[in-house]
Amino acid sequence: MFTHVKSTIRHIKPENLAGRHLIKVVYVVLESQYQSALSQAVRTINDNHPNIAIEISGYLIEELRSPDNYEQFQKDVETANVFIASLIFIEDLATKVVAAVQPHRDNFDVAVCFPSMPEVMRLNKMGSFSLANLGQSKSAIAQFMKKRKEKSGASFQDGMLKLLRTLPSVLKYLPVEKAQDARNFMLSFQYWLGGSAENLENFLLMLADKYVLKDVDQSNFTSVENYQMPVVYPDMGIWHPLATTMFEDVKEYLNWYNSRPDISSDLKDPLAPCVGLVLQRTHLVTGDDAHYVAIVQELEAMGARVIPVFAGGLDFSKPVDAYFYETNSSLKGTNKEGATLIDAVVSLTGFALVGGPARQDHPKAIESLKRLNRPYMVALPLVFQTTEEWMESDLGLHPIQVALQIAIPELDGAIEPIILSGKDGATGKAIALQDRVEAVAQRALKWASLRRKPKLNKKVAITVFSFPPDKGNVGTAAYLDVFGSIYEVMKALKNNGYDLPELPGSSKELMEQVIHDVQAQYASPELNVAYRMSVPEYEELTPYSHRLEENWGPPPGHLNSDGQNLLVYGKHFGNLFIGVQPTFGYEGDPMRLLFSRSASPHHGFAAYYTYLEKIWGADAVLHFGTHGSLEFMPGKQMGMSGDCYPDSLIGTIPNLYYYAANNPSEATIAKRRSYAETISYLTPPAENAGLYKGLKELSELIGSYQTLKDTGRGVAIVDTIMDKARMVNLDKDIDLPDSCKDMSAEQRDNIVGSVYRRLMEIESRLLPCGLHVVGKPPTAEEAVATLVNIAELDREESELISLPRIIANSIGRDIEEIYRNSDKGILEDVELLQHITLTTRETVAALVKAQIDAEGRVSLVSKLNFFNMGKKEPWVEALHQAGYPKVDKEALKPLFEYLEFCLQQVCADNELGALLKGLEGEYVLPGPGGDPIRNPDVLPTGKNIHALDPQSIPTMAAVKSAKVVVDRLLDRQMRDNGGQYPETIACVLWGTDNIKTYGESLAQIMWMVGVRPVPDALGRVNKLELVPLEELGRPRIDVVINCSGVFRDLFINQMNLLDQGVKMAAEADEPLEMNFVRKHALKQAEEMGINLRQAATRVFSNASG
Repeated sequence: MFTHVKSTIRHIKPENLAGRHLIKVVYVVLESQYQSALSQAVRTINDNHPNIAIEISGYLIEELRSPDNYEQFQKDVETANVFIASLIFIEDLATKVVAAVQPHRDNFDVAVCFPSMPEVMRLNKMGSFSLANLGQSKSAIAQFMKKRKEKSGASFQDGMLKLLRTLPSVLKYLPVEKAQDARNFMLSFQYWLGGSAENLENFLLMLADKYVLKDVDQSNFTSVENYQMPVVYPDMGIWHPLATTMFEDVKEYLNWYNSRPDISSDLKDPLAPCVGLVLQRTHLVTGDDAHYVAIVQELEAMGARVIPVFAGGLDFSKPVDAYFYETNSSLKGTNKEGATLIDAVVSLTGFALVGGPARQDHPKAIESLKRLNRPYMVALPLVFQTTEEWMESDLGLHPIQVALQIAIPELDGAIEPIILSGKDGATGKAIALQDRVEAVAQRALKWASLRRKPKLNKKVAITVFSFPPDKGNVGTAAYLDVFGSIYEVMKALKNNGYDLPELPGSSKELMEQVIHDVQAQYASPELNVAYRMSVPEYEELTPYSHRLEENWGPPPGHLNSDGQNLLVYGKHFGNLFIGVQPTFGYEGDPMRLLFSRSASPHHGFAAYYTYLEKIWGADAVLHFGTHGSLEFMPGKQMGMSGDCYPDSLIGTIPNLYYYAANNPSEATIAKRRSYAETISYLTPPAENAGLYKGLKELSELIGSYQTLKDTGRGVAIVDTIMDKARMVNLDKDIDLPDSCKDMSAEQRDNIVGSVYRRLMEIESRLLPCGLHVVGKPPTAEEAVATLVNIAELDREESELISLPRIIANSIGRDIEEIYRNSDKGILEDVELLQHITLTTRETVAALVKAQIDAEGRVSLVSKLNFFNMGKKEPWVEALHQAGYPKVDKEALKPLFEYLEFCLQQVCADNELGALLKGLEGEYVLPGPGGDPIRNPDVLPTGKNIHALDPQSIPTMAAVKSAKVVVDRLLDRQMRDNGGQYPETIACVLWGTDNIKTYGESLAQIMWMVGVRPVPDALGRVNKLELVPLEELGRPRIDVVINCSGVFRDLFINQMNLLDQGVKMAAEADEPLEMNFVRKHALKQAEEMGINLRQAATRVFSNASG
């Protein structure tokens, strides 16, 4: 599923070679916009130059994943004179490029590689100037490259730009010949950054003159020396399709904008909504800007002013900081900005705000966006597939693009990942997808209007759910007191100037007014009818309604209907509407909506969202709690088209979504499929930790299946789901087969659907510590339960020892031994563990009790300093009273400082604040989702959730799939090696691959060595155990592991785990013929004079920075 560029773009061969010198050029680039510009440049040379002709073959880097493309690339490289590469930062593909190009590098006349991975940069060859010995030369440029060799993305390219500006002072340090070639290298970079067909034409002529034709008799040639110097464009600036120049000052741009004769006075009004666009300069200078032109035109046609800014490097925060604020001479030289000029930001770059595909600086990006304080949307160009492939695909976006251009920008706080453009198969240029351009523009304008519209006139729709299906549970959500929380939201809205009448006296009264019949929570609902929609009105306002008739017949149907009209349930409170999302519609088979491609929403479901957008006119909708069914409606997995039901249903309404902080995977689905800006809320800890762990793992497995079922891993994942379901006793309610190996995809879907339905029913009851109320601090009981769970975990990365371990150490015992003996039923240690557990709770409760308010809640956490008061800390006193007077106070101090910090984070009220910011069209800070027990960085809640949770890999499903792959690999190797297992295998761990597969390649290495990950009580992988040789059934294989930079940065804990696993194997007292890790480490230790642990070092990576 990769973009197939037509041969007229990929390969150009001159028609007439008579009397002409043929130059063969091969290039591989990340940015598709260079293809059309290079093709145009080559055609111009071939049409106009009498003595040289160029044959060019070009590839986008992702196209090399195709075996056929890679084979053709290798053939093209074999006969090339000139090789060009740019932005090759995808690690595994960089390796493929080097493997194909390195053997032929010496035969090239010239090789020019622009910012890429260091191994690609070493392919550079320009006369005497080379980067093949990168880091060994002491020249100025080599020193620059050495400092940057581990850099990529923004810092690297911006550094190159700075070097260009200081070129004269750099060259004086180089020998004359090298100085000339170094100058040509930097000149080439200027041509390349210029990017226009004219600049690239002169770039190719310069290479021909200086290197290809250098030793060719040119006496009969028309000189190629008459090429022009590069046209240099601003490093950053402001662009507009109708302007004749690029602007480097926002005041000059606005003066030009306000003097335009082609626009109405409304667009010249400074009070008109204004949208800021973030663009790549390469698209502008290459002329590949049709999608940029389209979005500017669409926004202006809708009445918005537009400020489109660009950057030449990969740090787009610079033009954001420079051009989205009013300039004020009195502020120059200070760190202050003038008034913000824009109401919403839409990035069209396809990258993170700061950095390219390999390295990003998310803290810098977040700081810039936090200062700007505007919604940050990211619209996407199709890069790795054609428009037709995308339209026909159930998957939607290619997984590589999801990882690079959705998941990574989400770490910056990006929302609304809507496709903007495809690619013209004839020219290779971007083409605007008009209905998607309209969608981006309409939604950007709606977010902008939240900034402009007075609160008193703003309409907010709150949507509550009825889940599990078929149970009449109106107003329920995971771990949330929905009506109690809505009541707090209503008070906050009223206090902030929204038009709400006198509120009900309590949350219970509110529930009764919305539901009308209080028994609706427990039986079939009799709900308030807020609106009756006639069939003609519905069909006129719902253009996709005819598509629903295949499943539901003509409207109004029998759901949310009185037989003549479609019914919208809910109640109005001034400018607030509390509506009830209609049920799935598949009462007999509710999971069909998740797994069936033929399903669709029913007419009543569609009518509800039509009412919100087009009849009542909601300015924003707030989906209240985890979770509804909008985001699970049929359509592409990611990268919605206009035909996908989530896209059609949400329409143009800004979507805010309160989502449980511990469920980032499904929150991500809501973000990507229903364009939600998620706002996390705190989840009370479950009382039964074993059940909590099992259900959580099972839920994660089902999430993995939904993502990976079409990738060939479906069978293994379903088998794992069934095994886990048996472990948590769900097989007593569900008939589970022994294996799904011979089942069809539909049968597997049905099994997973049955498990998922039962799991949802159980989760709806699993609320032992009460329900969270948005905007209210936790009760003392909730705070204690949360902190106890946090205190029970060792945190090696922070050098914190768990409280049970500290207590056990004080009596000379090992807590792990106590756990093991308790599991075996040794009475003494069962009782001891019970006492340690109770003591842990009482000790943590002593910390919390010092912070309780009059209502029994922990509302304001102050720093406790009992040293200055001449008192013992209350937790130390509690330990003494429990009979543990010898606890290590030096170990207790950092632990309780950490617990005090966590308590502050638990009690921080950002949930209401984030909602109010979202409704005001402001930026909501991003943060990781996950369980706050295992990852306190989830706190405080009220963050825009992103899904990446590195500590959760490898998942159980990844481990199971990895075992199959490794066993097959070793069996094949043994057959090929005369019955002998390989003793050592070299492995490379790529960051993106492990993101996509949930750590499958990581798990493969673990299984080679014969270690398995052991999730802790809350699912975090922080420990390994040796697999006994009897179970392994083969020798432990030695490994050498090279981790990519992305893997190193994202999964540092997993690197440490691998290192621990290898050393555990080396130290195992086992026969050497069954443990190749130990065999080799013992030999290396003896030869090198080092200890066994040092000799067992097997995990390597480049240094950070």
